[in-house]
Amino acid sequence: MVEPARSGCPINAAVEAFGDSWTLLVLRDVMFGNRRYFRQLLAGSEEGIASNILADRLKRLVGSGLLTREDAGPGRRAAYSLTEASIRLVPVFALLGEWGLRNRPTTRRLRVRAELLAAGGPELWEEFMAELRILHLGAPAPERDGPSVVERLAEAYEAAL
Repeated sequence: MVEPARSGCPINAAVEAFGDSWTLLVLRDVMFGNRRYFRQLLAGSEEGIASNILADRLKRLVGSGLLTREDAGPGRRAAYSLTEASIRLVPVFALLGEWGLRNRPTTRRLRVRAELLAAGGPELWEEFMAELRILHLGAPAPERDGPSVVERLAEAYEAAL
């Protein structure tokens, strides 16, 4: 019998089937939710991550080169950013989300981004990775016609609310 998932997110549903989900879920929230600060990550966790687990996973992700942490100084919030290595996980997240859509129970509100990524395929994933490089690595922004992938993902999520 399948254990009930902590939430209806397809990425959560997929990684719970494979093992420790917190690390990938923290990356998911930075990547898709643009949550860059500890309190944003804690308050925005759909699955209810505990503060000690979040602190541990952030430390591990920085140590493993999947996130960077800015030097904030005393009394200031430190922002976390994706690295090139974590940005290259976009296709993995897209495929995990698609697997979760097809094989695990999910909710409409939390599945819309996975559906958009699955429908857009590798071309959309590449565009999204380029946008993440702009947001997290400071890459130059090209001229754009129409909404960005980040905007389309956010609009799809908001529409599902």
